[in-house]
Amino acid sequence: MKLMTFLPHTRLFPLFAVLAIGFAFTLPIMAQEFPNKPIKIIVGQGAGGGIDTLTRIVAQKLSEHIGQPVVIENKVGAGGIIGTEYVAKAPADGYTLLMAPSGNMVFTPILMPKLRYNPIKDFTPVSLVATFPLVLLVNAKLPIYNVTDLINYMKTNPSKSNYGGSGPTFQFSSELFKLKTNTPAEFIQYKSTSESITALMAGDLLFCMADTGPAIPAITSSQVRALAVTSPNRISTLPNVPTMSEVGLPLVEFKLWSGLFAPNGTPTAVIKKLEAEVARVTKMPEVIALLNNNNVQATSSTSEELGHLLSQDLQRWGQVQESAKISIQP
Repeated sequence: MKLMTFLPHTRLFPLFAVLAIGFAFTLPIMAQEFPNKPIKIIVGQGAGGGIDTLTRIVAQKLSEHIGQPVVIENKVGAGGIIGTEYVAKAPADGYTLLMAPSGNMVFTPILMPKLRYNPIKDFTPVSLVATFPLVLLVNAKLPIYNVTDLINYMKTNPSKSNYGGSGPTFQFSSELFKLKTNTPAEFIQYKSTSESITALMAGDLLFCMADTGPAIPAITSSQVRALAVTSPNRISTLPNVPTMSEVGLPLVEFKLWSGLFAPNGTPTAVIKKLEAEVARVTKMPEVIALLNNNNVQATSSTSEELGHLLSQDLQRWGQVQESAKISIQP
């Protein structure tokens, strides 16, 4: 009887080797091939606004470097919720991204826990793109020249203490200030930061927290007085305004941010390629200058760093919401 001889180690090894090598190079090849068609960045805010402007600045440079068009699509509605929900349900292939302000990823989910998107579970962070502080303002006609004066005024005149804001970002930041200074003040809702500042100049408000873009014209015209900025360092556009830490309130120090996100499940290789491209673009002198002109600071991060920041902010501002009992305004 003739015996059969099996030699798997000599005949089958080449096949196994080819399969193993092919699998090992799948992710790098995917990263090399991405992108091979236009990328779409969804902006939940209106065209011409701050988030839209910074997105278009960054998108133009991204397009030049990756060799594919980067298209901006504004899906406006419900304070950015509609655009955010759209990306949460988009294919996880890296071709549909979200430029999200911290408001949509932090403050709105805290106030609306039944949203149809979860900022942690439904998204993979790509990178920070920009950060910006708020500035604490009072009417320049009042005898309030520093933060200590404001705190004393609020404690001795509780019935005259109020503040305004156009959304949760400004309400949360003002309530943080109140909590850390043990001061009273009633919140008044406005449609925009510009409206809040107008009300402040008219004497309808005691103070407000505002982003620097709409605040600077009122400051330079001496109609409002800037008492402090919330950033860790003084900012170039308001060099004489101290930080919260400098006035003895380090726990009121924070920066708001805008970041790039992809749907959850987007391949790691794609995320890392996008992360690297954002880092490259945000270090360009022309991008830094353009964003500075729009009162935001160009920055970048790893995907992991943005994810950590998002988790920290959800925890920090969630505690503020519970302590101050902040709820959605009718």
